[in-house]
Amino acid sequence: MSGMAWALDLDGVVWLGTEGIPGAADSVAALQDAGETVLFVTNNSGRRVVDVEAKLAGHGIEAHGGVITSGMAAAAMVQSGEVVLGMCGPGAREELEAVGATVVRDGPADTVVVGFHEDFDYWRLTAGVRAILGGARLLATNEDVTYPAHDGIRPGAGSIVAALVAATGVVPVVAGKPHRPMCDVVLERAGEGGIVVGDRPDTDGLLARALGWEFALVLSGVTTEADLPTDPEPDIVVTDLASLVKAHLG
Repeated sequence: MSGMAWALDLDGVVWLGTEGIPGAADSVAALQDAGETVLFVTNNSGRRVVDVEAKLAGHGIEAHGGVITSGMAAAAMVQSGEVVLGMCGPGAREELEAVGATVVRDGPADTVVVGFHEDFDYWRLTAGVRAILGGARLLATNEDVTYPAHDGIRPGAGSIVAALVAATGVVPVVAGKPHRPMCDVVLERAGEGGIVVGDRPDTDGLLARALGWEFALVLSGVTTEADLPTDPEPDIVVTDLASLVKAHLG
């Protein structure tokens, strides 16, 4: 057992929206069978952990408690008893409630937590702006402005954060990849060193650098060969997770 930790991004590495990326499930199973720690590290805070686990299972992947979301990282920055205006989905809300925060949809708040949610609208934006102007801090689960879905690119949580920043002028605190709160959650689970596998140099690559881990860039998501070279530069560039794992396990 080599016991190395693998921090796998989900969108663009394991799946693209509803479509599984070929070979990903077999690769994860091979790593788990070899005694490696496999963590599924996603900046998407919209889904609850059980839903991410269920989606992984639907793609033939057993999570073994390895799911880490930016919602967890954001919740780690919130105190029990805080009133949080939740501009976020069920995933972040569940993590916030688990640490003892009171999550509201409008009115004054200690913190506005912004994460991915599909029921975003003008009035939720208004509630967030008013809470921030009233003194609430702005805490973002992540700043990814887009993400790849099965039907093309869609706006991510970062686009919603940008609207709040435009209206208030405040600088958000960001919890997810590649920021420190996410690093802390990953290191807590992983122990020693490892490798980050992702399709975005600006989140996955910088996360690897912040952790002091290797960065493997896969070309199965938003980054293509035409985008190379990238900053930060990956330690290894591969077509997909399957080719990386095959090379690693021989």
